[in-house]
Amino acid sequence: MIIDCHGHLGAPAELYVYANHLLNTRGEEGRGRAMISDERMEELAQSNLRIMDRVGTDFRITSPRPYLMHSERPVKIIAWWVQAVNNAIAQQVKLHPDRFAGLGGLPQVSGEPVTLALDEVDRCAELGLAGVSVNPDPGEGDNATPTMADEYWYPLYERCQALDMPILVHSASCRVHQRESYTEHFITEESIATLSLCKSTVFEDFPRLKIVMSHGGGSVPYQIGRHRSLMLRRGSRFDDALRKMYFDTVILSESGLNTLFTEVGPDRCLFGTEKPGIGSSTDPDTKEDYDDVKPKIERLGWLTDEQKRAIYEGNARRVFTRLKLPAAK
Repeated sequence: MIIDCHGHLGAPAELYVYANHLLNTRGEEGRGRAMISDERMEELAQSNLRIMDRVGTDFRITSPRPYLMHSERPVKIIAWWVQAVNNAIAQQVKLHPDRFAGLGGLPQVSGEPVTLALDEVDRCAELGLAGVSVNPDPGEGDNATPTMADEYWYPLYERCQALDMPILVHSASCRVHQRESYTEHFITEESIATLSLCKSTVFEDFPRLKIVMSHGGGSVPYQIGRHRSLMLRRGSRFDDALRKMYFDTVILSESGLNTLFTEVGPDRCLFGTEKPGIGSSTDPDTKEDYDDVKPKIERLGWLTDEQKRAIYEGNARRVFTRLKLPAAK
């Protein structure tokens, strides 16, 4: 079985009309409602299912598109928007529970405590979602949110550990200085998040907390020698800290995947493609889509069948234990 742990909600126009309503009124006309029929959601589900079938994906975990509204005000419109998105994810999952599961977004606002998100963590669990997606930089470049090593995040970690809700760390846009596009900011913030957690006591303080780092941990596996050397000077081993987290395979190059598996280990990697997404264009040399990740993994001849099974499904089953996944094939 192939379980893709990293896909984003393809939502109908009605959801984005609702976003525009919230942004334009700033909540002064009330929360309103995103009216999405099952028929409209089914159209988008079928589009995703056709892609999944074409590339051999059996099951996909869907999370919110990451770059919408984190840094807006007032706080209430963020909460309303996140609830609407999570409802849409749950609606799609309900239509095809044998093919989809969901991760919920959280109402994160720069300068506000992370406790704003706790009620929505609870609601995600009630909706039957498998975990939550967390933006390490909700201010989108404003430097107002502490790194994920900071006790600022501890109420969220405590709640997620208690509910067995894994966290997928996924950054969003960079608005303040406009130095990076959203896809570049992903790598910056996910690198910072990975390194900060490696230098922290988070996993000692929350030993059952499960964190999956998007996009293979940003730049970290590819600059690992620097981090090994620095932590050794401080009397600890970087690899021991790194392997307390999990990493998806949204790398989109064979050489990058080889580095990820070599440095992190296949037992800490979850298959993910983010397809359709930024990688859904065709390599002119290979005629293969960049986000066709499975063929790239298959060409790494040193991986054993057992290691590939772990990447494709075993690690996802181990991390996302709240899922009611189909039986292993």
